[in-house]
Amino acid sequence: MQALIANRSAPGSLEFRSDYPEPAPASDEVKIRVRYAGICSTDLEIVRGYMDFRGVPGHEFVGDVVSGPAELLGRRVVAEINCAPTGSPALPDEVRKHLPQRTVLGIAGRDGAFAEFVTVPAQNCHVVPDSIDDREAVFVEPLAAACQVLRDHPVRAETRASVIGTGRLGILCAQVLAATGCRLEVLGRNPATMKFCRARGLTVRDVSSLPDSPDRDLVVDCTGSPDGLRLALRLVRPRGTIVLKSTYARPPTIDLTPIVIHEITLAGNRCGPFPEALSLLERRQVDVASMVSAVYPLSRGVEAFAAADDPGRIKVILQPGRA
Repeated sequence: MQALIANRSAPGSLEFRSDYPEPAPASDEVKIRVRYAGICSTDLEIVRGYMDFRGVPGHEFVGDVVSGPAELLGRRVVAEINCAPTGSPALPDEVRKHLPQRTVLGIAGRDGAFAEFVTVPAQNCHVVPDSIDDREAVFVEPLAAACQVLRDHPVRAETRASVIGTGRLGILCAQVLAATGCRLEVLGRNPATMKFCRARGLTVRDVSSLPDSPDRDLVVDCTGSPDGLRLALRLVRPRGTIVLKSTYARPPTIDLTPIVIHEITLAGNRCGPFPEALSLLERRQVDVASMVSAVYPLSRGVEAFAAADDPGRIKVILQPGRA
């Protein structure tokens, strides 16, 4: 089958293959023919050496079940990325994502979705409603991650919140937070994505003009950069909360003393609830379709990765099987 392979020989390498072996599902897994798969910042970091991953990357996808239990066979699905070992009992993702022996789709120990076929545990699958388009369904995984911010840190109308970063995940987090009616400001430095946010009614500020005094109750770092935490510390009020959504290959060097002095809550935040993401898409409460900048065939995957790293693009999608 066709597949993109990351770090096959060394960090920084990415190659297309037309003869990669098709995956064989275990007894409790499904085999999925991938319709579309999205490139995210984690994928870009993986190619740079993040997690020392070798294999097929990709974890944001939608596809058709071609092998598996009768209730899923032939259904269009998306799948949670944290995979329990074969033979494990059904577990919620909140448990699965912290199992020491888990694999993570396209990130750790398991081939991902930048291929014609992918296998995942059947318990990870969610059927996509007919009202959600394929290209919208690609966003379920990162949109669920955005929803996790509110699951862990509920906000009210009076909550002063900031999202730092107007990239792919930052745009999704901003839209999810905006739906609560809180006092939200989005900070970025990319003119194209800042314009995109303003067009959706979001209040946007350039990071070069941060406010003089820290007064935010909640700051969500979606920069994908070690500098994001430094910026967040300049925004959050004493006893406020910083939520980290960024992952990157290069570790940060930062003075943590202000976190102690000002009693800041620093929280990691990763995967989230797929049902809530699917519901948001069904109710048209977030706009993801407009985020798609380009669609590439898998055979042009190396070119697609370069496009995804272009600040002028928002979301680049791969389409296996397309010439």
